[in-house]
Amino acid sequence: MIVSALLDKKFEGDDALLRLASLRLRQDGLGAEFNVETPAELAHLYGFKPFEDAPVFAHLSRELNLLRKADRECILEFAAGFGDRIRGFIVHDQRESVQRFEAYVEALRVLAHRFEKERLTSRLFIEYASGLVPADYILLFQAVMENKHISACIDTGHVGLWQANDFFSSRRPGRKLFRLRPDSPDLPAFIEDIQAAVGSSLDTLLSLMEALAGIGKPVHFHLHDGHPLSASSPYGLSDHLSFLDRIPVPLVYDGKESLRLMYGPSGLSKIVSEAFRLFGRDDVSFTLEIHPTGGRLPLGDAAHLFRHWEDKTNAERMNHWLSVLCDNHVLLTEFGPECK
Repeated sequence: MIVSALLDKKFEGDDALLRLASLRLRQDGLGAEFNVETPAELAHLYGFKPFEDAPVFAHLSRELNLLRKADRECILEFAAGFGDRIRGFIVHDQRESVQRFEAYVEALRVLAHRFEKERLTSRLFIEYASGLVPADYILLFQAVMENKHISACIDTGHVGLWQANDFFSSRRPGRKLFRLRPDSPDLPAFIEDIQAAVGSSLDTLLSLMEALAGIGKPVHFHLHDGHPLSASSPYGLSDHLSFLDRIPVPLVYDGKESLRLMYGPSGLSKIVSEAFRLFGRDDVSFTLEIHPTGGRLPLGDAAHLFRHWEDKTNAERMNHWLSVLCDNHVLLTEFGPECK
């Protein structure tokens, strides 16, 4: 079982930020997942992997569409250029896979054939990202079950928010869940349905995992929490939150002035234990895909990396974000030695 974390320059600054990220992940025993657009960018970031035999994953451009031949060739260029140095390449799924199911499945088969023909060792993980009905996502992998190079990337936040929205829409037809915010005047009228929707996410995620267990392949996870009311993301997203977070609200609910997220620590424990049970510890990999939401942390033992910086603000922001990733890794390790 492999645990990695994002290794990304999330703040403006030079490569000292990447050296800081490499240091913190190395200190915590974490592998790395890079977000990249070009092979040159991956080659540069690869030099910052935390340690020599660190597991490395590469998340390719969100704009890639497997139905386009040029985009498939782009994926093959990455895979051929990096050989066995990258354990897996991650790309987003497409909504067109429902309307053009046969064409999409054929595109996956063509890619798998090329991977085998060129004896490439990496896998291509198709991430649940475009908001497909989970049953349609499952159909894709059942259709390419025989192609060993193609497998699933289960994004806990994306699946959970799809389910929360679907549940809320059934309770409140015509009302948009993601337009509500903690300061919405009518929040008290909707709070019960919002939290019921949020609470339904875990079961849907576990059901998706169980269905995908039948494909008989390694599965990659993007681990992060979320909540429809979240407004802390600098990217305008409702997920990519720490499993240790809560959502502050200006009302008392369940005895607190804050709301639990979709999963929290107990939900993460169930996700991890079910992943081991369903796929086996050797066929599961996790990336902590949590985004920064603010905060600063003194650099401490990493201060020497930034001696050439006059303003250390972004360095301390980066250090704080990395501490959140590592805190979530600590949470994972509490679930058993398999996560260490």
